[in-house]
Amino acid sequence: MSNRTILLASRPQGKPTPDTFRFEDRERPTPSKGQVLLKTLYVSVDPYMRGRMSDAKSYVPPFEVGQPISGGVVAEVVESQHPELAVGTVVTGNLPWQEYSLSDGKGLTPVPTDGPPISYYLGVLGMPGLTAYFGLLDICRPKEGETVVVSGAAGAVGSVVGQLAKIKGARVVGTAGSDEKVAYLKELGFDEAINYKTTPNIAKALADACPNGVDCYFDNVGGDITDAVYDLLNTHARIALCGQISTYNAEKTPVGPRPEGKLLKTSSMLQGFIVSNYAKRFPEGVRELTQWVEQGKLTFEETFTEGFDQIPAAFLGLFAGENTGKALVKVAEPNAA
Repeated sequence: MSNRTILLASRPQGKPTPDTFRFEDRERPTPSKGQVLLKTLYVSVDPYMRGRMSDAKSYVPPFEVGQPISGGVVAEVVESQHPELAVGTVVTGNLPWQEYSLSDGKGLTPVPTDGPPISYYLGVLGMPGLTAYFGLLDICRPKEGETVVVSGAAGAVGSVVGQLAKIKGARVVGTAGSDEKVAYLKELGFDEAINYKTTPNIAKALADACPNGVDCYFDNVGGDITDAVYDLLNTHARIALCGQISTYNAEKTPVGPRPEGKLLKTSSMLQGFIVSNYAKRFPEGVRELTQWVEQGKLTFEETFTEGFDQIPAAFLGLFAGENTGKALVKVAEPNAA
């Protein structure tokens, strides 16, 4: 009746290491009235979690040292004293990094098991897909024939952004960190893809790839790539600021060009956003994304790591660019207590 749990051992300085995490074997809980016992099937590892490991003020509270880390999880109800969640129900929610967890049902969303893979509800039909959907379509609003640039384009969010932009008739340019990822972006229909790690002059490469300038920029990365894109903005360009993974492990605030003058001269709009801003519209996003998946217009790559004990390694791999598409840890098969 053990229940392995992963805790935040200490707040990292710079890049997290294996010592950032601590494993603890706890007793498997028993549900009381109104509760369910959930067995973890898939765990999502995401770059935003790095921010929660520090104690800086942010849009969500930080993880507590000595307490379980939590994030997106697909789980199965294996014991139930809840009137609406029967044994065998598969759900997604924000849950602790534990093999088993208790819930009163709040914040859980049942997911169908007779459609797309259930892991998709942590990816293209979950937080990353919804981030791409609302960030691109509500903020960038690409028009047919416009040029859209996506940084971190081979990741869980960026790969969906690029495909949605193509669905809307845009010309799409993506940046990624390996030749394999560049080839993957071409398979997805990106018009141009750039390996920023092997490109000696990223500014020139982006200028060559965007001869008519940039109308929309979906920024997952920040840093030198973003600095270069700002020099290519067209009048009334729209920028969706989604992530800044290039700076997440920085111990000092990086100093770079100040963008305000470029935004002013081009009358461009820069909007930061968090996907939870659109929580009331999540059903709309899931419905539209599901339709495109079922129509074959939207494909999705998943990078799986096997085993509960590999969750920290999968998380650390995000910052080495080890994943293409969504990084997930498969913990268990469904229908097994």
